[in-house]
Amino acid sequence: MTGGDDHGVNRALDALCPMHMRLDAGGVIRHAGPTVGKLFPGRAIEGRALAELFEMTRPRGAARLEALLRAPGGKLHLHPRVPPCVALKGVIAPWDDGALVNLSFGISVLDAVRAYELTDTDFAATDMTIEMLYLVEAKSAAMEASRKLNQRLKGAMIAAEEQAFTDTLTGLKNRRAMDYVIGRLIAQGRDFALMAVDLDYFKTVNDTLGHAAGDHVLQEVARILVDATRERDTAARVGGDEFVLIFPGLSDRARLSRVARRLIAQLGRPIPYQGRECRISASMGTTLSVNYAHPDAETMLADADAALYASKGRGRARHGFHPASQ
Repeated sequence: MTGGDDHGVNRALDALCPMHMRLDAGGVIRHAGPTVGKLFPGRAIEGRALAELFEMTRPRGAARLEALLRAPGGKLHLHPRVPPCVALKGVIAPWDDGALVNLSFGISVLDAVRAYELTDTDFAATDMTIEMLYLVEAKSAAMEASRKLNQRLKGAMIAAEEQAFTDTLTGLKNRRAMDYVIGRLIAQGRDFALMAVDLDYFKTVNDTLGHAAGDHVLQEVARILVDATRERDTAARVGGDEFVLIFPGLSDRARLSRVARRLIAQLGRPIPYQGRECRISASMGTTLSVNYAHPDAETMLADADAALYASKGRGRARHGFHPASQ
């Protein structure tokens, strides 16, 4: 070929096969496509021997051009001798007095795109690799969108579950949550105390100062109950002015009595509301799971209520246990 013809062939090969190499009879690279150059940034390729730049893994150990041309089907497996050494596949065929090698990244194309910062212009326009990259990109975008959607759905589900177990006025757990906690403690065989709390004179606050004042009082009571209990305890509003406290792992009557006395003292203090004072008190009754051979929620709640109303019968703002004799 003349020099002009040779130049035209190289331009055509660069466009059609941007990952090609033209070798002379000695296996020296006389011309390489633009994408091959990206495998060796800052290094000259032309004039270097193929074996100097690439390690051949199939046919293994083949270095001379004659051996490469005898590869079955002309198929080669090789990788650059400089990092990141992404694996390549190739096909070799005789060309003039040397050979023509065309390379492909095969299944390593995603690694290659990241490692060498390749774009669609680094591949032949008809290369199915481009289509695959578009599909991968579309899949990645779809998976990311799906992940974000799943996160939003999970967050919404958690929020809905939390709302389903929460009293909207006070922020305490509701009866449904209380039932769940008690059932779980019983199923796990853990000891716990159940304290029923009922507000005295709450109806008077509603009747004299209005329901807004009553709501304010309930919210303040909720804050006091949370502050007086441990993080692992449960405070639930189970009725208008009825509350239940659950104390996992606590069966000491003396400690529970101290908690009750502290709550009675705090709830007996006037609660300010719009320049007025809301005055309530609290009566309480407690039962312990250790008192039952086979504790069940319904019986324990009924016994805690019985202890509570016994406290009211003794003058309100009091606390007692069921059974009272222990």
